[in-house]
Amino acid sequence: MNIDPAAREPDELPPSLPPAEPDPAPNPSRGPLDGIRVLDISTVYAAPIAAMLLGDYGAEVIKIEHPTGDPARTHGAQKNGHGLWWKVISRNKTCLTLNLGTSEGQEIFRDLVVDADVLVENFRPGVLEKWGLGPERLHTINPSLIMLRVTGFGQCGPYSERRAFGTLAEAMSGFAHQTGPEDGPPTLPPFGLADGVAGLAGAFGVVTALWHRRAQGAEGKGQVIDLSLLEPLLGILGPGPTAYDQLGTIAGRNGNRSPNNAPRNTYLTLDNRWVAISASATSVAERVMRLVGRADIVEEAWFTSAGERSRHGDLLDDAVAKWIAARPFEEVVAEFERVGAAIAPIYDVAQLMNDPHVITRESITTVEDEDLGPIKMQNLMLRMLGTPGRIRFTGRRLGQDNEQFYRAALGLTPDRLAALTEKGVI
Repeated sequence: MNIDPAAREPDELPPSLPPAEPDPAPNPSRGPLDGIRVLDISTVYAAPIAAMLLGDYGAEVIKIEHPTGDPARTHGAQKNGHGLWWKVISRNKTCLTLNLGTSEGQEIFRDLVVDADVLVENFRPGVLEKWGLGPERLHTINPSLIMLRVTGFGQCGPYSERRAFGTLAEAMSGFAHQTGPEDGPPTLPPFGLADGVAGLAGAFGVVTALWHRRAQGAEGKGQVIDLSLLEPLLGILGPGPTAYDQLGTIAGRNGNRSPNNAPRNTYLTLDNRWVAISASATSVAERVMRLVGRADIVEEAWFTSAGERSRHGDLLDDAVAKWIAARPFEEVVAEFERVGAAIAPIYDVAQLMNDPHVITRESITTVEDEDLGPIKMQNLMLRMLGTPGRIRFTGRRLGQDNEQFYRAALGLTPDRLAALTEKGVI
């Protein structure tokens, strides 16, 4: 249902901002997903990230919250009462309120589904069905609708009805078991890793489903995408299940080392700066060892095997650590670059944002926010030179677009909107 968004958007919905970087060629569209309408009724992180990514590349994303607001509005750092993570995760989204737990709210939502291409939700299995908003009902209204359903453990299975957050996926997937010092406890990440990975997988799933629908022509059908937080993270953790199946091995914790190659670790310079190096390729490992004065190790028969280098990690690390510890940061980086070895500084966010490479590529961009003025945030993840996306506006206030959108899209009168507000429906 690729309806022209210009024909269905009120004139004064969120304004288009200039792209973070100049388009390489004139392009009147908002991005490759221009014309796709997404209803985002999800909360907190994984599913909203998927919807954010779709919005970044041109989809019209309509964020629908309970009248009390998405909890993500109050998560993390705040300024003047505005959540900063909300400004990022809800960028490019029109903000409406609607109580889906009421019969009138359900009726309004079904009306919105008629013209939608994608629905993104993360309610527990069975909740939408109880409200008359499950796939069977919605596909009767709109057969071409693509439903991205994000849950902790999926729509089926013995854990499907458990409450879950990304932390539980990070624990169950094996990630935490493999993370941290060898003699320390399992370690969880300090951010929503599982949510972010699932968000990326969800956006990929939606685009794949859109392509499949398009390939079917005018009668193209939608489908349900069953996405758990567990499986995408499990999917990128390497060959652990295969190694256990074939060899009976269980990966443990290695600190900052890798069980697959060496040298790979973090090292402290003479002036107390941390750097990270990796030598996955034998040629790079050779350059590192020659640089640090241990060409003799390169001549060992085992050196050409990444696995064998890992098993000799103590020897390699000791040589590299001593060489780096005797030199200041700038010299270490310069020497590694001179010989063509891989090295990077370990940055905090302030150092990252002041790095010349990050600045030149605008990896962090500045966007005008109507509440806070110019604010910085991560730029788009992909640089599509033919059909670039852009950050058109940042996360908006609760229910900010209710009146204009509902009047334009559904023809609700001011009196009707006032009555629905009074009853807590919007």
